[in-house]
Amino acid sequence: MLNRHLALARLDVLVGRWTVQPKVNGVGRAWTEFAWQDDGQFLRQFTDAEPLPATAPQAWRDNAPFPTVALIGLDDTTEEFTMLYADARGVHRVYRMTLADGEWRIWRHAPGFNQRFHGTFSADGDTVNARWEMSKDGQTWDLDFELTYARAVQTP
Repeated sequence: MLNRHLALARLDVLVGRWTVQPKVNGVGRAWTEFAWQDDGQFLRQFTDAEPLPATAPQAWRDNAPFPTVALIGLDDTTEEFTMLYADARGVHRVYRMTLADGEWRIWRHAPGFNQRFHGTFSADGDTVNARWEMSKDGQTWDLDFELTYARAVQTP
């Protein structure tokens, strides 16, 4: 990887394929894959899932985003990452992100719909326990859902 900024190496822990299990009754597993592109300048995340079963909560069936794609890049002045996200619903979002010391954080501030993600890596780096939260006012946060990432395949 030519001329790659050293901060991008923090994202290497994500590279590979993961199973993703939302902690929502009736919702099955998904999978996500992180891979470097453009000679290691950007990390691409692609996520997909089997169709949701009829037993899944109606809100999940009505709003299933799959497939999704995100492109993660670095702001070299702050060493924060930016994530450009799009999904099958036609949703397009811009998130900020950090990943350091076993903590993975993603957030966005938008009028009426703020979001934040917090994930903690296991000691071996093969599991991430995480949660998404949302807020209408940016002050009072509610749990959206919890989820677990489990490494399926690590890519060199």
